[in-house]
Amino acid sequence: MPPLTPVAAIYAIWILFAASWLLAAALWSSRAQSRPAFGAQLRYSLLNVIGAILLFNAGPRAVSHFGRLRIWTIGVPGTTPLWAVPDWAGWACVALAAAGCAFAWWARIHLGALWSGSITRKADHRIVDTGPYGLVRHPIYTGLIAAAFALAADKASPVAFLGAVLITAGWWLKARTEEAFLRQELGPDLYDAYRKRVPMLVPFFPA
Repeated sequence: MPPLTPVAAIYAIWILFAASWLLAAALWSSRAQSRPAFGAQLRYSLLNVIGAILLFNAGPRAVSHFGRLRIWTIGVPGTTPLWAVPDWAGWACVALAAAGCAFAWWARIHLGALWSGSITRKADHRIVDTGPYGLVRHPIYTGLIAAAFALAADKASPVAFLGAVLITAGWWLKARTEEAFLRQELGPDLYDAYRKRVPMLVPFFPA
């Protein structure tokens, strides 16, 4: 069996993250009371889907192996690596991807039943400003953006970087849409005070 490569390890991290996240979504979430219009949520969803397709597409050949799993991708222009990624840098990307997914899971656990896959207001909704939510207002998005750029950096292709940029744009747009909705639902004074205290996506970077 070929040795485990950094790209394969990042794919494995993403697969484990997605599987556990979907399982938690099915078992651990309270009922939504209200949500914004469907059109407002469609825009960021499209950016995330297109970005993910570009990010996880790596070229016309199998990029790596993980046990019996052989990862094949569609050949499109722009998937040739821009530079050779040394092993140490590849494994640093693996560490970043793992840290990003772990940060997102920390936020998911800290949020508890208030979490939702889409923008909603729950019956007992409140502003959570402790734990990871004391570092950034949207720690789940921050973690996933970090994991996306870790994979893009390890692939080092224009298409992968474009995918990571689109994913970032999608999460940023979702964050802005979510904040406008919650500001209206929970009261502008309360939410604006939270926005002044805590950065949006990047710790220690006011936004």
